[in-house]
Amino acid sequence: MKIAVFGGTGFVGSYVIDELIAAGHGPKLLVRAGSENKLLRPNDCEIVTGDLSNREAIVQTISGADAVIYLVGIIREFPRKGITFEALHFSSAKDCMDVAAELGVNRFILMSANGVRVDGWDYQKTKFMAEQYLKSTQLDWTIFRPSLIFGDPRGGNRPEFCSQLKKDMLSLPIPAPLFFNGIIPRNAGNFSMSPIHISDVSKCFATAITEEVSINKTYTLGGEATFTWKDLIHIIATSYDKKKWKMPAPALGVKMAALFLDRFHWFPISRDQLNMLMEGNTCDGTKAFKDFPIDPISFSPENLRYLKS
Repeated sequence: MKIAVFGGTGFVGSYVIDELIAAGHGPKLLVRAGSENKLLRPNDCEIVTGDLSNREAIVQTISGADAVIYLVGIIREFPRKGITFEALHFSSAKDCMDVAAELGVNRFILMSANGVRVDGWDYQKTKFMAEQYLKSTQLDWTIFRPSLIFGDPRGGNRPEFCSQLKKDMLSLPIPAPLFFNGIIPRNAGNFSMSPIHISDVSKCFATAITEEVSINKTYTLGGEATFTWKDLIHIIATSYDKKKWKMPAPALGVKMAALFLDRFHWFPISRDQLNMLMEGNTCDGTKAFKDFPIDPISFSPENLRYLKS
C-alpha cells in the first residue's frame, strides 16, 4: 500500500517510516525544501517537495495513496515565524482531511496527544479540535493519544523528551528542579507520566493501517508503568551513570521568566509546557497493545542507554 505521511521527518515520523517499509508499504512524504537531509531512508520513500501551506502540495502527496498518516506536531509556538499550534495541529490537519475525502482516500490516522481537551492549554485545544473535525468526517479514522514518548532520536535535530531534559536541565551544574505550585513544596515533583517507547508507538501507527478493528477508535498510548517526575529524573540520570541532586523549585518563578523569555528557542521551557507537565500525563495503553498486538518496551536505564552519547 502507498501511505501518504505528513510529519515524516520528525522524531516519531522517522520510526513510523521504518515500520511502514518493514510492513511492505511505500511511504509518500511531503517534505519542506531543504529538509530532505532529515530523512533516514530517502531512497525507500517517494518525496513531494512543499509545505502544508500549499494545498496543491497536499493534493500531490495524497493522490494515489491508500491511507494518510498525520504526525505533524510542535511543542512550542513561534508566531513571528508563522509556527503556531492552530496552524499546524488544526488548520493543516483539516486541509489534509478535506483533501483525503475529496480524493477518496478513506483511511486517515491522526497523532494527537494524551490529555487533549476543549478547555485545555493551546497545545491541547488545537489537538482536540483536529480530533473533533476528523470524527465529523466520513473517513475511516483512528486517533492515537500518546503520553511521553522516549527513544533514540537518531540525530537530525529531532526533539525527544529524555534527550532534551538531559541537555536543558540535568547537564547543568545545579540541582534538578522538582517543580511545585504555591509557596510550600509539599508535593514537589510528584506529578506522574506513563512513558512509552517510540518503537511501540510507531508499530501502532503502521499496524493500524490494515487493522479494521481500529477504525473509528481512539487509543491512549502509555507504558505499563507510571513514574513521578522525581522517578524520571533518577532513571534518566542513572542511564548515563550520573548522580543528580534534586531540589524543590517553585513553578511561579519559572513561569515569570518564561513570560519574557519563552519566545526564544534557547529558553528551555514555555509556560504552557510547564503547566501541562505539572498536570501529569498518565494513561493506559493496554487496549492498543492488545489490538495490534505489542509487548511494550519498559522505561528503564537499560532502554535509555542512547543518552550516554
